[in-house]
Amino acid sequence: MSTSDAVTTDPAGTREHTTVSSLLRLWPYVRPVRARLFGAAVVAVVASCTGLVIPLVLKWMVDGPVTDHDPAGVWLGALYLLLLGIAEAVLFGLRRWLVARPLAGVEADMRADLYRHLQRLPVAFHDRWASGQLLSRGTTDLMLLRQFLAFPLTFLLVNGVTILVGVLIMLDQEWTLGLVLLAPALPVMIVCWIFERRYSLVARRAQDQVGDLTTVVEESVLGIRIIKGFGRHRSQARAFRELSRTLRGTELAKARLLASIWAVIVTLPELAIGAALILGTTQVADDRLSAGTLVAFLSTALALRWPVDSIGFLLAMSQEAATATERYFEVMDAEAESSKPPRSSVYSEDAEDSENSGSAEDSGSAEPSGAAERSATATAVAPGRDAASDAGRDTASDTAPDAGEDPEAPASADTAAGDGGLRFHGVRFRYPDAPADTPPVLDRVDLHIRSGESMALVGATGTGKTTLTALVPRLHEVTSGRITLDGEDITAMPREELRTRVAVAFEEPTLFSASVGENVLMGAEDTAGEADLDRALAVAQADFAHTLPQGTATQVGEQGLSLSGGQRQRLALARAVVGRPRFLVLDDPLSALDVHTEAAVEAALRRVLAETTALIVAHRPSTVLLADRVALLSGGRITAVGTHHELLRTNAEYAHLMSGDEETER
Repeated sequence: MSTSDAVTTDPAGTREHTTVSSLLRLWPYVRPVRARLFGAAVVAVVASCTGLVIPLVLKWMVDGPVTDHDPAGVWLGALYLLLLGIAEAVLFGLRRWLVARPLAGVEADMRADLYRHLQRLPVAFHDRWASGQLLSRGTTDLMLLRQFLAFPLTFLLVNGVTILVGVLIMLDQEWTLGLVLLAPALPVMIVCWIFERRYSLVARRAQDQVGDLTTVVEESVLGIRIIKGFGRHRSQARAFRELSRTLRGTELAKARLLASIWAVIVTLPELAIGAALILGTTQVADDRLSAGTLVAFLSTALALRWPVDSIGFLLAMSQEAATATERYFEVMDAEAESSKPPRSSVYSEDAEDSENSGSAEDSGSAEPSGAAERSATATAVAPGRDAASDAGRDTASDTAPDAGEDPEAPASADTAAGDGGLRFHGVRFRYPDAPADTPPVLDRVDLHIRSGESMALVGATGTGKTTLTALVPRLHEVTSGRITLDGEDITAMPREELRTRVAVAFEEPTLFSASVGENVLMGAEDTAGEADLDRALAVAQADFAHTLPQGTATQVGEQGLSLSGGQRQRLALARAVVGRPRFLVLDDPLSALDVHTEAAVEAALRRVLAETTALIVAHRPSTVLLADRVALLSGGRITAVGTHHELLRTNAEYAHLMSGDEETER
């Protein structure tokens, strides 16, 4: 589901707050620069009121020097007008200088907070939101907010004060003419109220559509090889054109609303000024009003045209800023990852019942009881190991059975040997946005990977293997049950500590627009150096990095698309092993490699696996043979555990999964 669907299907729901209450949420960011913003507003008010002094000077000139034919007085009045004009211009320039730097800082702070918060949001959030929607909130929306703080926020106050002072001046000069000019005030306020309600909905829709358009552009750029490879440039251009037309229609709707309010705001005051001119001319002709007073009155009325005319687009900019604020805080209000999971994620009675009734390794396996018992401790006969050593290790395995241990027992020195390594206790998982009546992706998974052991995870496509691996570093939170590392519940650890213990290599290798070395060293502490980098590249058989134009300092480009799929996968594997992690989770890490490279990587990887506890998602026997034991995931549960050769003999489902390559393997 795209974010645009989520935020546009119920427009009324997005208007739970008024424009003012939405904009007030900006106060924490504005507070540090409030002094300069207040000073800028005061300067702008003084500048605007300075302009209202000009009509009074004109009145003095017309009723004085002009009537008395005094050239010296006329020149003096002209000098006054020049000085007032210069003062007004300087004051408005000072206002601009006061707000430029602090508002740029406000925008930068908000963008930094948004980016930092996005990094702390759970993976489930990013699964639901289109990237273009997030990009538009960090770019277009923040630009609208900066423009609002720089212009409408100040001038709604400035123009309001200017109109009030101007009306008082006109009423003081001739109250009857002043009442004529005030006649349109009530209709204008009603129109503004209607405009505010309608424009806010259209503005929100336009901003969401900008996010959709940004998503299409981003996906087209990142997927340009697919588009060109399948000749889909016309269909992509058509999709972009349709979204552009939709956005164009929304922007035209905004323009029509703005035109309608301007028509009212401009026409009614102009009619009032015309009526005041006729009435004032009649009064001058009857000697009831001086010519200077009429000139001053009309000059004041004309000086108020800009503050009145600007109401329309100032309200429009304020509405766009309010919807931009709502969109910004939709992301900021999303709950970030916490050190503790929701209460429903802790070990539940259902999971306890699962363990008390027997491990899935026993109850769900198709093996005879004797074979199942052997599979709980047996070790895979991997190349390079002789059968005698494997048998010795098999008999030396921990004697405590996997299924009968109490998952609630606290970790201690006495239990460390039996409960060490990586263990899943009755783990259930359902995606947060999945309907409550749907079956969970994982259902009461019980699995124990002993300390120093490597376990291959095998299953049909869509059985939840990748989901299970994502639970270990807490990219997702378990729905019920718990996961322990060396007997310690992972939810009791700070996420930073957990992710320093667990390294992950995902099936889709993601590289950043940085150098090869920087991409690999992301998986290590800041103190890691060239020696660690070289070791990791050697393990992943990624020595090609040294032959690149600038060696490991070569920039790999966005998404690493300048490299082949196998090269990207090897760099991702190097990133996983560079930090010498205590626990290693590999999601089909060799799928993009050719046979010879895969064999070389496996040989080097065995040395790494001997020093760590590993869970490896595997689809091919060559990858399975890297592990000491194999776990079969079927129907959301672990249904069998044993060595590769044991499961081939005793488990039909496993034999079927491996059959595609088994003949070659033999």
